[in-house]
Amino acid sequence: MAIDPPSKNSGAKTPRFQSNIALTTHDHPRHNGIDELGEKRGAPSFFLINGPGEYETKGIRINGIKCFHDAESGKKYGVNTAYVIEIENTRICHLGDFGEEKLRAQTKEKIGKIDILLLPIGGETVAGPEKSVEIINALGPNIVVPMHYENKKLKEFLKEFGEESLKPVEKLTVKKKDISDGEKVKIVVLESNIK
Repeated sequence: MAIDPPSKNSGAKTPRFQSNIALTTHDHPRHNGIDELGEKRGAPSFFLINGPGEYETKGIRINGIKCFHDAESGKKYGVNTAYVIEIENTRICHLGDFGEEKLRAQTKEKIGKIDILLLPIGGETVAGPEKSVEIINALGPNIVVPMHYENKKLKEFLKEFGEESLKPVEKLTVKKKDISDGEKVKIVVLESNIK
């Protein structure tokens, strides 16, 4: 599965793997490199999801939830889709470029209880460090993976969350048995996200 794969024109490293499912949260050159996935000839070999709705494929349930890329109901940067992915009894939420002032009650309700949250923290066009901590507190995930940030914003976020000495990891491997309710939220910073 690939979520918001970068395009060739984005300046970011494009995916070097094939995917059978691709999700895009919004149409932006940095996040819509679906042409980089799948087979190089003929029709793509992946199931594309690019907006709100309920989907199921290969035993994976995905719920796309309409939200906005800005605090002005999309008037500035448009619509964003948050995805809740249910796979192997684990619920993962990818907020895409969520930029609303705060998490609305109906969005929180649609997201529901989640195990892992992929959360933009960079400010400007997405939620910033303070708002990100509020979102974490509202959703109560077990694991949070920050995304969409520059190093300065990551430091602000980790300070806000009280995890200033956290070391980045190369990859995150999660098994359902490793996720337990009631414990402190675990922040995981991936090396590939650091700029």
